[in-house]
Amino acid sequence: MNTVALSELERVGVDFSAQTMLSVRDKTRAAIHEIAARCTPGMVEEEAVEIAKGILKAAGMQRGWHDVYVRFGSNTTKTFGEASDPGVVLGEDDIFLIDIGPVWETWEGDGGDTFVTGSNADMARCKRDAKALFHLVRAKWRDEKLTGEALYEFAESEASALGWALNLDLSGHRISDFPHAAIYEGPLAEIPFHPAPLLWVLEIHIRHPEQPYGAFFEDMLLEDEYFDPAL
Repeated sequence: MNTVALSELERVGVDFSAQTMLSVRDKTRAAIHEIAARCTPGMVEEEAVEIAKGILKAAGMQRGWHDVYVRFGSNTTKTFGEASDPGVVLGEDDIFLIDIGPVWETWEGDGGDTFVTGSNADMARCKRDAKALFHLVRAKWRDEKLTGEALYEFAESEASALGWALNLDLSGHRISDFPHAAIYEGPLAEIPFHPAPLLWVLEIHIRHPEQPYGAFFEDMLLEDEYFDPAL
């Protein structure tokens, strides 16, 4: 790509507002935690998806730019767009993830997180490591100004060192004040420049190399001040 083509990948619309993008992010992350609070052991995954859709609609979501994903147990290994195995029930010692892409008015939200029930230590570590890896990669973005390609090369290496397999089919993308696909539909992992804040989401999806579970964390590329260590 030439310099002009690269700059086009970070083009924004005339109505772009950094403050609105941050407000949309806050609304999206609040919805994720509200959905998680309604997911309880004994619930079938399909019920959780319907609950999530209801929560998002009540919050003012006009539509989603991608499907609502609530994945239980073995379905946490599925990649983006892959259908869940039907009828999976959330167990007492289990893991589940949420991945939503709501459109609030004309603004795209996107985010994901993982949660555990009970006291399975390995699943709890998987959840923690997905978020920790997100922040390790984000620190490389912040401090070393790495390209999107280099960020995911680092992410893959670090995931392996932690004992997980990184799913590179979920490797970040643009986000925008109008459909980002109109600008760039490809992954963050393929861009050969340092991505700007507010315009890209970083996705980390790790899977156990042998057991049927994984964890996911997704959020915008932003400086430290925008992250609450308690969440």
